[in-house]
Amino acid sequence: MEATERCVRVLCPKRKLLPRSKDESTVLQWLIGSPLFLPPLTVISSFRCLHFLDNGDPDLQKEADDIRTLLLRGFDIVGALYLGTGAWEEKAGKAVEFSWQLRKYISKEETYNMLGATFDFNSGDILFASKIAKSKKIEAFSCVIYEDTADEYLWEKGCLLRCEMAFKLPVYVPVDKTSDFKEVFSLSTIAAATKLKDTHVAYLVEGTNVYSKEEPHSIVLHGADLDFSASACDRKAFNNVTESNEKDLACSVFCSKSKFISSSSSKENADAIQITVLSNKSRSNSESGAPRTQYLPASDPARFFIVNFKLDVLCYASKDFPVAAAISRLVVPGLTDQIVSMEKVFVQKLSSEHQLCPYHFLPPGLLHPVTAIYDLKYGEAEVAQAEIRKTLHERLGLPLDRPLLRVANSLAFGVKDITETKLKSKLLIDVHTEIPSSGVSGGNLSLIDGSYEYYHYLLDGFDDSGWGCAYRSLQTIISWFRLQYYTSIGVPSHREIQQALVEIGDKEPAFVGSREWIGAIELSFVLDKLLGVSCKIMNVRSGSELPEKCRELAMHFATQGTPIMIGGGVLAYTLLGVDYNETSGDCAFLILDPHYTGGDDLKKIVNGGWCGWKKAVDSKGRNFFLKDKFYNLLLPQRPNMV
Repeated sequence: MEATERCVRVLCPKRKLLPRSKDESTVLQWLIGSPLFLPPLTVISSFRCLHFLDNGDPDLQKEADDIRTLLLRGFDIVGALYLGTGAWEEKAGKAVEFSWQLRKYISKEETYNMLGATFDFNSGDILFASKIAKSKKIEAFSCVIYEDTADEYLWEKGCLLRCEMAFKLPVYVPVDKTSDFKEVFSLSTIAAATKLKDTHVAYLVEGTNVYSKEEPHSIVLHGADLDFSASACDRKAFNNVTESNEKDLACSVFCSKSKFISSSSSKENADAIQITVLSNKSRSNSESGAPRTQYLPASDPARFFIVNFKLDVLCYASKDFPVAAAISRLVVPGLTDQIVSMEKVFVQKLSSEHQLCPYHFLPPGLLHPVTAIYDLKYGEAEVAQAEIRKTLHERLGLPLDRPLLRVANSLAFGVKDITETKLKSKLLIDVHTEIPSSGVSGGNLSLIDGSYEYYHYLLDGFDDSGWGCAYRSLQTIISWFRLQYYTSIGVPSHREIQQALVEIGDKEPAFVGSREWIGAIELSFVLDKLLGVSCKIMNVRSGSELPEKCRELAMHFATQGTPIMIGGGVLAYTLLGVDYNETSGDCAFLILDPHYTGGDDLKKIVNGGWCGWKKAVDSKGRNFFLKDKFYNLLLPQRPNMV
């Protein structure tokens, strides 16, 4: 085998595989790859193991149930990273054994080598090794490549397929045998899943081409045209296609010509081949005749249930893969997996009405989407749903203090969804990214963490010049919470802000519709009422003392990352960051000025200094912050939530 073929290629950042601390001495991570479409020694991402037995080994049945729902078909377990005691050979061997067994639980496949990885706390290196399933010899890899262009590697030759399907499943259970519901329901779901392979079922395949003026390609494939017998991991079974007929057409025929998706743009750009399941029961009928009914009386009184299934499956395939094979090997098994996963939820609480809905996410740091099934009967704020999201954050190695897997974070597909998503953000976003450096020599840069919209005077034709700067700063702050998905409420208007202050008793009713100023205290009241966000207030006796607060402000941006409102005299600004040299005391403040009255021209805003670095005293001796005015700074606290 060539040397290049014996290299382990890691697409995810190395830090995603590293333990968060030395205390994580027994952690286990499952390595994710795509052996059907990528070289077997390719690691795309990792999932943390959360279920363990009393002896410390992973609970493979529970892990398989969770990962079967979370992981898209087209991706699979290719190994494990094991942190434990003992020699590296022993740890790597355990990792290989655990991952091999888990893969059998998930997909019943065991036809290729698995990776075993261990971490050396002394050197900080990750050692990769492998062995053939029935061999005891561990072989270490000396060549490990961490890809710099992982998005391109994964998506330039790959695509997504999506299938939505809803149906009602009737279930009859004898009144005197309600305990048999689980068995009866299980048989009903198996029958429903089996029908997906019926010759009378048709699959409509449509290319979306959201960003292309070309007409999307579409075909209909029938169950009789699909091969459900070939092994899902056997790529050779699908290599001898000629595209001489529709069932041999490659996925590339239906793919959008737009660039591959990435974690930074996927929510707006997510694109997938659409698969629609149709029933064509009349296709094989050669004789015409009148409809017939058959009377089948029940032998005993029965209780009747209707269970609503709403399926939404996302799969990954290479663009050269036949779309017919993608349906039979990926889409249909994915639908079956989702039916089984939902069945387990339904049977747990027979008396409850569930609203199970699958959603797809691509959180920061993850190269491929994942799927979660939420029960939205009681809304996202319900305690059980919050615990589910927290568990998903832990499995994916995501921070536990910010919402990344809420419904609002889910991927948008199709022209309608993408258009609506883009219309939501018609304002300028993150204008500070285009400004030059601060000019502070040797300073430590501290900036907000996340995106915001720029609200300023006269925006949307509303004249608030001379009195609305604090309102605009508040709108910018609330936009930050919206864009980080801490809230789904709209950014409030001036009148709505005033109404909120009246409702909490801070202002009289006549305040609504007035042009009265508000300050940091009022902003904190509004954030608490509308968003449930708490704030700290920093009082500064004079503008000349603000540089003394730079260390504290830098700590805020490092720990909270939210925009700050600075109010002094009759002026209010939004602070986006500080650049501070602790040794010299030199510092600069990144100011977003709401007093701008022009159009949303980014170049004009930056060149005019409406967003830029400001020093307390500039090179000409002018004070940006007034010496004879006191200042109140509003420091919103990031909610600790998922």
